[in-house]
Amino acid sequence: MNNRTWMSRGLAGTAVMMLGLTLAGCGGGSSDASSRPENELHVTVYGDASNKVEEAMVAKFNETSDVKVVLDTIPGADYQTKLQTIIDTDSAPDVFFNWGGGSIANFVKADLLLPLDDFIEEDPQLKDAFLPSVFETAEIDGKSYGIPMRGTQPVMLFNNSEVLKQAGIDAPPATWDELLDAVEKLKAAGVTPIALGGADQWPTQMWFQYVFDRVAGEGLFQAALDGDTEVWDSEESREALGKLRELIDAGAFGTNFDSVKFTDGGSPTLLSSGRAGFELMGSWAYATHLDANPEFAENVLGYSEFPEIEGGKGDPHNLAGNTNNFYSVHKDTRYPEEAAEFLKLMYSDEFVQEQIAIGNLPTTTNTVEFLDQASNPEYAKYQFDLVKDAPHFQLSWDQAYPPEARVTIHTAVSQFFSGKIDEDGFIKAMQGL
Repeated sequence: MNNRTWMSRGLAGTAVMMLGLTLAGCGGGSSDASSRPENELHVTVYGDASNKVEEAMVAKFNETSDVKVVLDTIPGADYQTKLQTIIDTDSAPDVFFNWGGGSIANFVKADLLLPLDDFIEEDPQLKDAFLPSVFETAEIDGKSYGIPMRGTQPVMLFNNSEVLKQAGIDAPPATWDELLDAVEKLKAAGVTPIALGGADQWPTQMWFQYVFDRVAGEGLFQAALDGDTEVWDSEESREALGKLRELIDAGAFGTNFDSVKFTDGGSPTLLSSGRAGFELMGSWAYATHLDANPEFAENVLGYSEFPEIEGGKGDPHNLAGNTNNFYSVHKDTRYPEEAAEFLKLMYSDEFVQEQIAIGNLPTTTNTVEFLDQASNPEYAKYQFDLVKDAPHFQLSWDQAYPPEARVTIHTAVSQFFSGKIDEDGFIKAMQGL
């Protein structure tokens, strides 16, 4: 992975504020397919370093197809704004890149997307060739609207193994109580227990995602997504908030986390320099450290699952983060059969090898056969096993909800951590989504 992997994730939550607004007045499927060029299947993707794999897949497809794929790249910073501008026009793509979940929910509501269930019935590998916990992210109202492409990015608890050893911590915490114990030992050693880029807000959100899942299980958040706002005021919700407050009050994050960022290298530097013991971050953290401090990444950086919360309803192997990116198909594509054939390349051996070669971790069931080719096979295998064995993989909250919810979520999690709002304030904010 390279640092651009993070940029893809970040822009999913930050550059899409207009997405849900313009669709409110969209009529379903109003673009005129007959005005599109004949024998061309337009595939629109997020423009970044991963495009070299997409270009390779297009070239592979075009070797044998009379209908040629045309790859249209949109610079990352402009991607969602441009997509929501063209999605209901004559310039709409036949196939397009997205993040699943909330990033396509409004498109489905506007009747702009083609359900892929018929494709899957004809070729079950379009579903069966991918890890279930990933594939379900692009399922909406019981129908499939996306085929995974690129790679997965689970959130893990990273650590500075040397700092832990010096503080008398023999292994990463497997339980919440062990995490609290580690916090006390790290404080006694004179380091910030957990680095947090609170100024970016989305790193703070990661703590909510996991604690709510571990305490309440995946059902609470799914119920909230489905419109049951009362679950935010449930006993399990308040228990999760209590756990977070316990950690904050224990001094786990120090006192200046609101002025630290991940995006400018602040929180990663705290970890690599030995001034912090842990950081909860997406799998792209390894690439971030490898770029900034290769020796630390290769010899000192450790990683583990988020701790189990004893007595909680959530499975301790549940994950949160970015399940994958997806290709979805426009309802009015003139060439649905060719689109289906193109999507089949997303589970091919060639696709997996190309992705691994640039540092991405595909979520196909055959990925395991090629992990030895990764730049860090041990790390790649660890991630893959986490995703493969996860009973549930929760898409990041700010991506699971429609884009217009992002500011509310980020503000609520940030203000709760800083003490500007209490449990009631957080619950009220989330009930307003």
